[in-house]
Amino acid sequence: MVPQSWYLVVAAVLFCIGLYGVLARRNAIAVLMGVELMLNAVNLNLVTFWRYQEPTGVTGQAFALFVYLVAAAEAAVGLALILTIWRTRRTVVLEEIDLLKG
Repeated sequence: MVPQSWYLVVAAVLFCIGLYGVLARRNAIAVLMGVELMLNAVNLNLVTFWRYQEPTGVTGQAFALFVYLVAAAEAAVGLALILTIWRTRRTVVLEEIDLLKG
C-alpha cells in the first residue's frame, strides 16, 4: 500500500505548479490551466484524506464530485470569456485586456 504522505507530496507539487502557472503566465488560457491543476491537487487531497481517514463514508467522494462540477463550470465560463475577448480584442494576453478602462 502506498503511504498517505506520497499522495500529499504529489498534490503539493501539483498545486505549486498550478500556482506558478497562475502567477507567472501572461496568457489567459495558461492561467486557466494553472487553476485546473490547482483544483486537481485539491481533489487528490480530498480523496487521499477520505481513503486514509474514513474509507467507509462518502464525504471525500462527494467533495471531490463538487470540486469537479466547479472546475467544469469554471472552464466553461472562462473559455467563453476568453473567446469573447479574443473576438473583440484579438488578444488573450492578460496585460493587454483593458475592457474596464474608460
